[in-house]
Amino acid sequence: MNKPERLCMAPWVHTYLSPQTERRICCASREPAQAFRQYIDTGAGTGQYQPVTLEQHWNSEHMRSVRRRMIAGETLPECAVCNEQLLNTDVYRTYFNRMFGHLYELAMASTDAAGSTSMQPVSWDYRFSNLCNFKCRTCGDMLSSSWESEQRQNNMIDWQDPKNNWMLPAVRDEISQFQDTQIEREFAETVEQHRVEEIYWVGGEPLMYEQHWRYMRRIIELGDGPRVYARYNTNLSRVDFKGVNLYRDILAHLRDYQICASIDGTGAVGEYIRTGLDYTEWRANFAQGVRMAQNPRQWRIDFTLTLPGIFEISNIEALAQEFGVEILAKVMFSFTPDIILSPLALPRELLNRQIDRLLDQVQAPVLRTMLTQLKTRQTFAEQWPEEYRAGLRRGKARIERLEKIRNDPITLADILAQDPEIESWYHGIA
Repeated sequence: MNKPERLCMAPWVHTYLSPQTERRICCASREPAQAFRQYIDTGAGTGQYQPVTLEQHWNSEHMRSVRRRMIAGETLPECAVCNEQLLNTDVYRTYFNRMFGHLYELAMASTDAAGSTSMQPVSWDYRFSNLCNFKCRTCGDMLSSSWESEQRQNNMIDWQDPKNNWMLPAVRDEISQFQDTQIEREFAETVEQHRVEEIYWVGGEPLMYEQHWRYMRRIIELGDGPRVYARYNTNLSRVDFKGVNLYRDILAHLRDYQICASIDGTGAVGEYIRTGLDYTEWRANFAQGVRMAQNPRQWRIDFTLTLPGIFEISNIEALAQEFGVEILAKVMFSFTPDIILSPLALPRELLNRQIDRLLDQVQAPVLRTMLTQLKTRQTFAEQWPEEYRAGLRRGKARIERLEKIRNDPITLADILAQDPEIESWYHGIA
């Protein structure tokens, strides 16, 4: 049976839930919002909270349509992040097909003409809340409770925008109640029924979730550890919780796992990009984990390229070489011209010059591919010729306001001063 080129196994095996309980094909799919627009959604939500259970979602008209179109060999706009490699070159579709490709014939046999499937999800990405102890500048309030608190305390929330309605007290109570009842029940049932084969822990910060520690311990208690593959995307600020150690008490009992430890720069630059990071602590936790690794793919550095991160690429490569690990490299999302922390905010000439300089220095194929691809992507000036100047002004004003609120020891201007022309460009945004 020939599998269509653009078919992904995710709609047959995987289920995703955002901290606001929005459901999607996966975390990288670009779909219209249900209630509250997330950062890569293609359409605004209603702003009205109408939660959907997994049972309602799994064979909904939307999911049936996704399966029908994939089987027909169509290129889905929902899958643009993979189709166009908007985030990275190692796309999510490849992962799902590699992990679950052996189930393809079963998936086809279990799917009727309308797109309904009798298969049940075995791969889970449930984000139980936006709880996070970091305020990474590449993130925001929907994925970080620390960001949310800062926004509230400094009157930075646009309450006229329906996408922010999830922060209204009454709506937050509804979300919390749905998470505490329906979502916990859905996940607990699949654990007790031994149906978890693959689980992705991401947040928020997943190691801050009490649910992570409770459910992973329960999976191991039930004897399912030897059949479970666990993935983590974590800031690695915590590896112990109430006497339970991530390495000794959880990872050591699984079939396999992969830790993608987020770090977007080293030292002071890394701590600027990821507010909350203690780089020395991160290194210690990472080194401890690498020592217990059974294969080189179990530990990776998860590096998102930002504008200040341009000056850190060589340091990230050196860090990976020091620990003998691979790099997962991606470029910061930028769907509006005010995301000034994106390298695509730079004028084409300055961006290409930096890329050429870096290509003379770095050897890691994943970094070289990422840099080379940047040359083919539109800069803000090219994508939004009429809007980008105003967007850059808004973005710079937001950055400078956050620097004052956070009392940053260094600023973006300080980092960009490593290149006088880029520094001059940044100061010229007014």
